[in-house]
Amino acid sequence: MSFQSAEKLVEFGRQHIARGISRSTNLVIQQAKGSYIYDVQGKKFLDFSSGIGVTSLGHCHPKVVKAVQEQAAKLNHGQVNIMFHKPMLDLIGKLKPVMPSTQFDSFFFWNSGAEAVEAAVKLARHATKKQNVIVFQGGFHGRTFGTMSLTTSKTIYSAGFGPLMSGVYVAPYPYCFTCPIHRAVPQKYDRINCCDNPIEQVELLLKQQTAPDETAAMIVEPILGEGGYVVPPKSFFPKLREICTKNNILLICDEVQTGFGRTGKMFATEHFDVMPDIMVMAKGIASGFPLSGIVSNKKLMDTQPAGSMGGTYAGNAVSCAAAIATLEVFEEERILENVNNRSSQLFSLLNSRIKPLLPPHIGLDIRGLGLMVGLEFTGVPRGFVTAVSREAFETHDMIILTTGIYETLRLIPPLTVTADEISGGVEKLSNAVEVVLKKLAKDGNI
Repeated sequence: MSFQSAEKLVEFGRQHIARGISRSTNLVIQQAKGSYIYDVQGKKFLDFSSGIGVTSLGHCHPKVVKAVQEQAAKLNHGQVNIMFHKPMLDLIGKLKPVMPSTQFDSFFFWNSGAEAVEAAVKLARHATKKQNVIVFQGGFHGRTFGTMSLTTSKTIYSAGFGPLMSGVYVAPYPYCFTCPIHRAVPQKYDRINCCDNPIEQVELLLKQQTAPDETAAMIVEPILGEGGYVVPPKSFFPKLREICTKNNILLICDEVQTGFGRTGKMFATEHFDVMPDIMVMAKGIASGFPLSGIVSNKKLMDTQPAGSMGGTYAGNAVSCAAAIATLEVFEEERILENVNNRSSQLFSLLNSRIKPLLPPHIGLDIRGLGLMVGLEFTGVPRGFVTAVSREAFETHDMIILTTGIYETLRLIPPLTVTADEISGGVEKLSNAVEVVLKKLAKDGNI
């Protein structure tokens, strides 16, 4: 079936793609390269979404493309419950040296982040013989039945699908910018000097709602993703680790979005000097190809009987080849060095270009690690960041996403982004912010 215009393609999509899928634009793309995507009419857009952190090496990195092409001609599917296949074994060999701990020596691969989260919960419940799971407010772990029961970033992900999976308890995440204790005594408590209320609430939860001998695991994002790109105080994870160890509770770190260099280290937990018992991986692991996994120590993984884990496409051979190539590019092109250099540039430009645009009554929290950066505005009307994102797209040909329930933009450029692309992207963003502010002022809304 052929179409004569982009408008007809969009209409066809609206008619035949499930309405439950939301999208931030009506862009119809047909190719992409590096930090740019191109629509069916050849128009070029700067992409600071990276497929929500998936195309970590930019779109269609030549080394990854070549690896995929070669693997597809050799073996494109080797079912994991029937046989070993070499790409998976080679990938494990590449992954082991970059793991944050030498104790992470046993892997299970699946397809999506949500599936990997469910695999981690299955492992925790089976290994501990306990049922309950503690999650953290604002966390996003997926949209499958099990993971939407764990997700608390927005009600849209689970509303209307109940009853949800039982045994899930929610503790507050250390979100200092919105913390009432910080707001009451800002000169005393902040990200550096945390009030420790979130830790106290975890301890209270274990006394009032889910006893330690009934709690299998705590699952937490090292940095909130969909919940707002919130970086916790450095003291949070060591204290959480201490609580888990003391109470024989497994600590699961969901590194689906934060992993594979996004924060300037291979895994975000390395920023906090704490090792989880189980780590979840996905998104950037294979530069756009569907692959996810969990990793733990062999003793813990071996508690599960053969046949209790698996999946038709689990650890697909072509995706494994893409992941191997991704790791090779990390080393050959010194990706982490670029992430940290571009991160410093990005934060500097955001502070010098965006903050001066804001009137005194509008606040801005610029936060994040590496190239996982959030900008939360206060004192603006609801829908402000959506308007900024739309203006950036419609006028400046740039893709920027919003996140969380507050007025927050998130910047997720490819890890290969150049200095010129960072400066150009901030220029486009600042222009979009300025236009929206002027419109609001003209209409008397700020």
